[in-house]
Amino acid sequence: MTRLSTERLVLTELDDDDAPFILELLNDPEWIRYIGDRKLRTLDDARTYLRNGPIAMYAREGFGLYRTALAHDDTPIGLCGLIRRPALDDVDIGFAFLPAYRGCGYALESAAAVLDHAQALGLPRVVALVSPDNDRSAALLARLGFARERSIRLPDDDATLDLFARDLGRDAR
Repeated sequence: MTRLSTERLVLTELDDDDAPFILELLNDPEWIRYIGDRKLRTLDDARTYLRNGPIAMYAREGFGLYRTALAHDDTPIGLCGLIRRPALDDVDIGFAFLPAYRGCGYALESAAAVLDHAQALGLPRVVALVSPDNDRSAALLARLGFARERSIRLPDDDATLDLFARDLGRDAR
């Protein structure tokens, strides 16, 4: 089981007990605006999302989105992790935080830990998909060494996204 730690945060694999947190986060207006409405309306919907999404990805890929919590009291504050998307050649980094925890440096801190983890996994490159109007995420990615490469549309999605990328290098570990 994956566990990543920073000075202020602990990132762990999600499980069914995280359904209330997931229900809250995925119904946040900014999640819906920038990432999309996953149509989670009940705890059962959230548990299904967890089982078919992050939990299935851990089993299939050995990584996924991680529950990001405050180290001092284990309060879940967001998600950050790696996602394998069939439409992309490279693994995608994703992050989202509850409103009360935005602007505190947690996204930068957790994403840096996830990038270290990606290097340890031997991934040569990581990409990120960002809504073109999501300036905060684009700025965070720039701070992490990502550069915008192009616009992209995923299959079965009408939205045009900006694809950012960062080479990790084979001997960066």
